[in-house]
Amino acid sequence: MTFHSTPNVYVNQVHLKVTDLVRSLTFYEEIIGLKVLSQTEKSAVLTADGKNPLVTIEDPDGVIPKEPRRTGLYHFALLLPNREDLAACLKHLVESGYPLQGASDHLVSEAIYLGDPDGNGIEIYADRTSEQWQWMNDSIEMDTVALDVQDLFSQWKGDVWQGLPAGTIMGHIHLHVADLREAERFYCEGLGFDIVTRYGGQALFISTGRYHHHIGLNTWNGLGAPAPSKSSAGLEHYTLLFPSDEERQKAVERLQKMNANIIVAQDRIQVKDPSGTQIILAVKKESVI
Repeated sequence: MTFHSTPNVYVNQVHLKVTDLVRSLTFYEEIIGLKVLSQTEKSAVLTADGKNPLVTIEDPDGVIPKEPRRTGLYHFALLLPNREDLAACLKHLVESGYPLQGASDHLVSEAIYLGDPDGNGIEIYADRTSEQWQWMNDSIEMDTVALDVQDLFSQWKGDVWQGLPAGTIMGHIHLHVADLREAERFYCEGLGFDIVTRYGGQALFISTGRYHHHIGLNTWNGLGAPAPSKSSAGLEHYTLLFPSDEERQKAVERLQKMNANIIVAQDRIQVKDPSGTQIILAVKKESVI
């Protein structure tokens, strides 16, 4: 999975606010198949490999149900090592009886969609090999068509479900934004991502290192959609991993020239995008929760 390693910049963790920690923990362990890495009375850090955190769930005091039609999380996406793992995961999800929201073939990948008990969107997917992706200059061909479920199931090896495989990583994040032009300027001119495809004037997909996308951005919750209140369940922040302090500092300097809202506390650097989504700018080998 070279698209999620040096020298690329990519998402490696998400931190979610939930309204019931016990309920959410049951879902993420039994339905999604993550494991607890550490836990307190109000939060839990979840992992696939027992070492690297992927998702933190927190039940803060005063949290309220997820507010509709706001900016913030559309979905976070867990990338499985291969198609056989996706087949096993889909079989488990179907047998669990938990409602799915969709299953799609995006040409570059195959994906399953569902939501957690608070309505936080989740994609679980497997990439096709990059040799199978179709590029036209700097634009990649992606689509949304029906997943061939029967063909996918033919890849299942008959193994008993043991949870998500250890090689599972955070593949990408997809965000609702208020203004696509502002988002493009912030993420591309500021953070240094490249545009890989546009869906009309409503969605934009960006990456580093010619991945099909590390971040998706859309205005499907409405132009000018407000940011969620601080007490709303949903995305608290996500973490972007930079290959070095130098590359992170270059991004910080570009963002400062754009008058972005940057907060530095010791080695923790936090910034808000123009739609109010909080991002931690971390350096590879750090573990930021």
